[in-house]
Amino acid sequence: MSSSTFKADGHSGLLSQEAGGTRNLTSRIVHDLGRAIVTEQFSAAAPFPVEAELCRRYDASRSIVREAVKMLTAKGLLKARQRAGTEVLPESSWNLLDPDVLGWMLQREFSIDLLIDFTEIRMSIEPRAAALAAESAKGAQRQAILHAIDRMFAAERGADDALEADIAFHTAVLEASNNRFMRQFTDLAEATLRFSIRRTNAYKGVARASATDHRQVADAIVQGDARAAAKLMHALIQGALDLLMTAGGHRTRPPLFD
Repeated sequence: MSSSTFKADGHSGLLSQEAGGTRNLTSRIVHDLGRAIVTEQFSAAAPFPVEAELCRRYDASRSIVREAVKMLTAKGLLKARQRAGTEVLPESSWNLLDPDVLGWMLQREFSIDLLIDFTEIRMSIEPRAAALAAESAKGAQRQAILHAIDRMFAAERGADDALEADIAFHTAVLEASNNRFMRQFTDLAEATLRFSIRRTNAYKGVARASATDHRQVADAIVQGDARAAAKLMHALIQGALDLLMTAGGHRTRPPLFD
């Protein structure tokens, strides 16, 4: 290897490290400020900091701070006002389908109504995803679903993590739908399931979700029975929704399937 080649490779590696450091700092600022906005640490009494203050706080350049603010603006949390600083927008403007925003919201004081709203969205997506998976899932996708079921049974024996296995099942079904929009739902589902699964299991008085009930959905998908897959997935989520509705003091809604 020539010295010129070595220098080029070394320079490239240095640039890569610098770029990675910049991305990490930008990400840290976004998450720090995002949590602060969503948990209402900024208000009329505590307005959003000006750019110079953010640069000092994070020991960051103006370009990094501006990029972070731009990303938060894209999530609907901030709005730049000409000659008036940056304004924190109300929740009605936030992109609630952004996994970061939803994750930050779940870090606020617990809101069962937020979990109910999200579970309603799951009701409209996951049963259809299960039906599509039954019709179009490929071999590797079916194996991913079955592997998640194996993990759920292993969790019942104390040999795996019940929460991670449960999440793996639901995200595997979304992936197996082969619908590009439903696949975009996986990150959002994972962010919320980490909170909702614990809550619904607690309300149900169990340590973990039923692996047997989930296996029925998986079996219907593998057997190509779209109607059964949709109906069984709907029943799973309906059960979780009913628990949340009862715990929140709301009347339960009648199921769509008899």
